[in-house]
Order: sequence, then structure tokens, then C-alpha cells
Amino acid sequence: MRGRSDGGQKKRLIIAFCVVAIFLGFLYAYCGSVFGSSSRGAAALEYGSRSLRKLGSSYLGGDDDADGKQYEGEEDAIPKTFPVCDDRHSEIIPCLDRNLIYQMRLKLDLSLMEHYERHCPPPERRYNCLIPPPPGYKIPIKWPQSRDEVWKANIPHTHLAHEKSDQNWMVVKGEKIVFPGGGTHFHYGADKYIASIANMLNFSNNNLNNEGRLRTVLDVGCGVASFGAYLLSSDLITLSLAPNDVHQNQIQFALERGIPAYLGVLGTKRLPYPSRSFELAHCSRCRIDWLQRDGILLLELDRLLRPGGYFAYSSPEAYAQDEEDLRIWKEMSALVGRMCWRIAAKRNQTVIWQKPLTNDCYMEREPGTSPPLCHSDDDPDAVWGVPMEACITPYSDHDQKAKGSGLAPWPARLTSPPPRLADFGYSSEMFEKDTETWRQRVESYWNLLSPKIEADTLRNLMDMKANMGSFAAALKGKNVWVMNVVPEDGPNTIKLIYDRGLIGTTHNWCESFSTYPRTYDLLHAWTVFSDIEKKGCSAEDLLLEMDRILRPNGFVIIRDKQPVIDYIRKYLSALHWEAVATADSSSDADHEGDDVVFIVQKKMWLTSESLRNSE
Repeated sequence: MRGRSDGGQKKRLIIAFCVVAIFLGFLYAYCGSVFGSSSRGAAALEYGSRSLRKLGSSYLGGDDDADGKQYEGEEDAIPKTFPVCDDRHSEIIPCLDRNLIYQMRLKLDLSLMEHYERHCPPPERRYNCLIPPPPGYKIPIKWPQSRDEVWKANIPHTHLAHEKSDQNWMVVKGEKIVFPGGGTHFHYGADKYIASIANMLNFSNNNLNNEGRLRTVLDVGCGVASFGAYLLSSDLITLSLAPNDVHQNQIQFALERGIPAYLGVLGTKRLPYPSRSFELAHCSRCRIDWLQRDGILLLELDRLLRPGGYFAYSSPEAYAQDEEDLRIWKEMSALVGRMCWRIAAKRNQTVIWQKPLTNDCYMEREPGTSPPLCHSDDDPDAVWGVPMEACITPYSDHDQKAKGSGLAPWPARLTSPPPRLADFGYSSEMFEKDTETWRQRVESYWNLLSPKIEADTLRNLMDMKANMGSFAAALKGKNVWVMNVVPEDGPNTIKLIYDRGLIGTTHNWCESFSTYPRTYDLLHAWTVFSDIEKKGCSAEDLLLEMDRILRPNGFVIIRDKQPVIDYIRKYLSALHWEAVATADSSSDADHEGDDVVFIVQKKMWLTSESLRNSE
């Protein structure tokens, strides 16, 4: 009896020990999972560690594997989830993050606005998390209603409404922010101000487009971009430019409204636009010291203006009579005179200067006149990270002979072969074929998207590799605008895009784009991922960046090789994206290449904090 009792007790002890061991093992696994994911999320609150971000055998900035193929990595290298960034990062712009500047102790000259220029995080300090929408975020109001009002919850910043209350920039009304169309120098509305500028220039019907001769406009220090918003009805497209400065969120408001805009500053580097891009530049009390550094900022505008282009300047110096304003006006008048600009019109608070049509005036200046002409080996279209120069960019032989840009009026210029085609050795036939190819491709895209979109679903579009701009040209009949992006290391075709009456910028997709989160409705990525692979950059970083700038419910059209599409499919659940349509290139009318078209949609998701606020 004792033997059996001892044996049974021992058996029970062993069973109990096993149960406890299993329980402890389960508890250890569970806690490790919880605290592991928690620590990953905590790390993502600031800058994510890159040590676990292997893609196959390729790291951003690291050595590639023998084959250099990101898209043939192992299955288990693909993360199943991304952590969500802290709510305080809901408006992060990684390359324009002042916190990064402080943390990295960058020594920048504040007087030259260097702290508002691009400074991107090194690979080990990049975010590895999804940017959350702000609490209470709603799907944006549709265009054209969005021109005049947006949801306050989407951009919960009302300080501009109070700070600029006397200038009619914006007004808070309940759950919305309303834009009456005012500005620093046009309190009574941008439409009246625009008509007055056209009247000063004696343009017919007080229409600033001057029968299609004016098309592209640069608005420097644009505020909330009401000037550009009201020009759209005149078939003028404005690139509204402002830094992320003390008047934060100006560009964010502009893009939320559906108005073309870009974060940038006249600092030390050239703006990322080619020479001879804009017919009109505008500055309404933009608080820029145009006389600094031998007029280098005014000379940057000169580089960007077309032959015969205008600079409309509304500021106290143009009309005030106090001693300091008179001094600035006298010095500025002398400077633009030496630049061969002439006053086209001057009335009340506004002066409009005009750039010469030819090089004749430059050649007639006294030897040694400042500012000098730029050296002949200077490329006026090299812009990515290129310092500004205090010199005048003379015209090409073509512009000199044509006595102007030689562009057709809008809208004919959209489909007319641009004069600068010859710079690339492209023929008119190549241009016309490209235009027709993309017309057919865009028609195919819209057929694939049609079950998901209505006439007002899309407004802000981006072509991430725009080539000659034919994707955007094919969308002329749609109520959309396109930010055309040309990679900084490829053919510099951005000038052809501007010659067509479109807008865009140069960019390196190994870095973050200069825009706020949730600012584009559709991204078009034609072989962008294949290009990233060749540069040794991380496709995962690019996916996270695309997610950052894409609005909830927005779309991505990826046109690339099948391995790229297969790779991206593995990330859909991690990004909260869902597949909408897939088609191979044989479904296109042009029947060229072996690309696959893959369309995805970003789901609307909210953090627990956002849900509480929404409720």
C-alpha cells in the first residue's frame, strides 16, 4: 500500500510540475510578445532602429547581396506588421523636421534660412512606423467645395485664423475652417486682386492668362494659397511655395484644400525647378530680404522666369514713404535695373517688373557691372542640392533667336512638341508617340479604377516618375492636378513638363518628399521600385513614405515588373492597403513591354485615441 501510495504521489508531483512548467513557458512567450511589440512601438515614437529592417540581404545605405535583388528576399524577412508612430508625429515631414536638426546638432545659419531647407535623417534614424491620422480625422471635403472649407479635425491648427484675423486668411466655423479668399495684401479677396494685376498689365477682360500666354505661376510665401486657388478658374496653374516656418501648416492647408503647393524656401540652395519655368512670379508681403547677398534671391527668381516673364511684388517698399522703405525701394530699383528688368506697371501697393525677352540688354551693360552673367559652363537646370549663385542666367541661342520661349498658348502647348526637346535628342515623333501611349494607359487606369471612384473622388495626384509629363497631360479633362516628379539622377526632363504648361519638381526617392502626411489622393509609380533597387535604397522605406503622403482611401497605381508586384503584395496587410485591380501590359491599348499594373487602396484606419475623439 505504501509503495503504491508513494508511486501515485510521485506521479502527481511530476504531472503538477509539467503543468507549472507549461504555464510558465506560455506566460514567458506571451509576455515576451507583448513587451517586445511594446518596445518596438516605443522605439518608433522617435527614430526607429534599422537593425531588424533587412530586406532579403539589402539595407538602405548598406551593401547589397551578390545579386542585389531586394525583391527575391526570403519570405520570413517580410514583416507582418508595422508599429504605429506616436500621435505627436501625425504631421511629421522627415527631411524638414526641426527636432532632427536639434538632435543632430547641425550647425546652420538661421539668417540664411538653412534650418528651413532639407536635412534628411541618416538611415539609422529613419522612422519605421505608420504615421497616424490626427484625432477625429475625416475623409477630406471634395473639390471644388474644398477650395473654401476643410475639416478642422484634419488640420487642428487655428492659430493662423487668430493671427491673420484682420487679413481674412481663414476663419474657424464650428467643425470647419473656412477660407474667404483674403491675403496679406488682398483683404477683400484674391479674385479682385488678380483682376487688378491683369488690369495693370492691360490684359484683355482683366484675365491674367492673357489669352493663354500666361500659364505657370510661382507664388513665393503663399500663405494658405488663396492666390493660386483663385487663379485656377483662369486656367493658370500656380506652384504655391512656403517653408514650414512660424506660420506652420500653410502648405498643409493648401493641399488639404486641393491647391497645388510645395514646401520650400529661398535659402541657400536653388529651388528644385528648372530655368525658364514660370511666366509669373508673385510675392505679396512675403517678408523676404531681396537685397541680401548681392540680390541672390532675386537672381534665383530671374533664373526661374521665362523670357518676358513678370514679377508682381506687393509690399510697403513699393509705395510707403518712410525713410527705411524709401531706402529699400531705391536699392531694389537699382538692382533690378542692372538685371535688365523694367517696370511694366506700378499702382498703389504693387509693382510689376518684366524680364527682358533677349540677351541684348545684358550685352549692353558696362563691363564689370554687378550682378555678372553666369559662367558658360553653369547648368541653370541643375537644381538638386545645387547652391544658388548671384549671377544672371543668359538665354540659350534658341530663346535669343525666338525672342522668347517660342511656346504655343495654353492649351495648345500641352500637346505641342516643346522647343527644349532638342536638349535631349528627342524628336517630335517621339514626343507625340509618348503622349498617345500615356493617353491610352491613363484610359486603361481609369477603367480599372472606375468601380471605386466617382467624378470628385480624386484631386491631388502625383506622378512619381513623370518623364515628359504625358501621364498628367492625359488627365486634362479630369478635375485634378498633378505634381510631376522627375528623379534627380535621370534625364532632367522637368523642363519639358513646364514647357507643356504643367508643374513639378525634382526629387530623390531614396529620401522623403517635401510634403505633409495625407496630402495626395493618388500616386503613380511607373518603374519607381525597379529604379530604387538599382540605387541600393530600401523598397520598404519607399512603401512607408508613400503611405505617409497618401490620404486614407487614396490609391496607388504601380506599374512595374512581376517580381516587384509580388514583393509589394506581401506588405499590403502591414500597410493597411488592399488590392483593387491587377492587369498586365497586354491589356493596354499600346501592348508594349512586360510591365504589370497593380492598383491598391489605402484603408481608413484610426488609433484608439482617434476613435475616442471621433466618438
